[in-house]
Order: sequence, then C-alpha cells, then structure tokens
Amino acid sequence: MNSTKISFKQKIDYYIFGKILSLAFPKFVRPKYGYCSYFRFFLNFFIPQKVLRINGKVPWPVHYTSKVNCPENITKGIMCDPGDNYGNYIQASNGIILGNNIEFGPGVKIISSNHDLEDFLQHVKGKPIKIGNNVWIGANAVILPEVEIGNNVIIGAGSVVTKSIPSNSVAVGNPCKVIREKKPYKKDISKIVFNQKSYLD
Repeated sequence: MNSTKISFKQKIDYYIFGKILSLAFPKFVRPKYGYCSYFRFFLNFFIPQKVLRINGKVPWPVHYTSKVNCPENITKGIMCDPGDNYGNYIQASNGIILGNNIEFGPGVKIISSNHDLEDFLQHVKGKPIKIGNNVWIGANAVILPEVEIGNNVIIGAGSVVTKSIPSNSVAVGNPCKVIREKKPYKKDISKIVFNQKSYLD
C-alpha cells in the first residue's frame, strides 16, 4: 500500500461495511483501503447476493448482472473475484483454477465445459481451466474449455481464447494469439495491507 493518508471517512467505511463484507464473503481479499468504497460494495454486492440471493452461494462478491455456475469447482487466490464485473458468465462444471491478482473486464465469459454434441443435456468432461497470477482479461473476452493462461498475461478485449497462452504475453484476437511479450508485473502484492487475512504463497 502506498503512503497516502487514510481519512476518517475511509476508516469508518471499513470498520462498519468492510467488516460486514469480510464476514459475508470469506474469500473476498482486497486492499484494506483505496480499492473501493465498502459502502458501495455493500449496496452492489451484499444486498443482491445475501439478501436477494442472486449468486447467493458464492463466497466472494459477484455482481447482480453476472452469473457464476458451480462455484464449488472454483479455486481462487486473492485479489481475484470471478463475476465481480458487469455481465460476467463463469461456468465451472469442469473446474477453474485461478491465481492471485486477476481482473475481469465487463462481459467476460469463462466456460469450462462444452455440451455433448450427441446429447445437449450433458457436458463433456475435461481438464479445468487454469489462469495464473497477475492476469487482466479484457472486456467481452471468452475463455474456452481446458485453456491454460500463464502468469503476467493480458488478454485483449473481445478475444476468444481457444488455446493456451504462455506467461509474460499480450494476446488478442479470435482465435486469440500472442502479439508481443509483456514486461514483468511491477506491483508487489505481498506488501499490501488487506481487508482480511490472505494466504499468499
């Protein structure tokens, strides 16, 4: 966390609404201050999820316009809340394994299994999708079954990822392809003070 002074308003916001959110969403781990207003999170996530029961079984914040199927098949790190942006669709029938510090743009779709071509009511079994640390997935990108995305990757907006993407890459297009190498990710998230206990490797 940087040396920016924390205001009294931010402290009150954390000690009232931040504490409620930490209890309600045990897998919600973000910077203690400076990420977002906890009151705003309370209105946009706590009420739809915990009161209206939209994505009510998901133990991290999911936006009410998004859908997370089979959250029990998702393993995720910190600073990573699949479905927290507008219009996300996360389908984890075959499992999704997510690292730390992953951002999902609006409209992102992650689909871990296809329908059986001979029986549309059945899903095809397969390997889980794996996404590494420090990954940004741009708006309306689609990640398809069995894909693996390495560490320090940017997936461009509107991309359709049909094959695995190596670490330290910027990849775009349909089908998504690496267009250049990405410089190392600079921010050391191990130095951040979090809203609740984190389990960094």
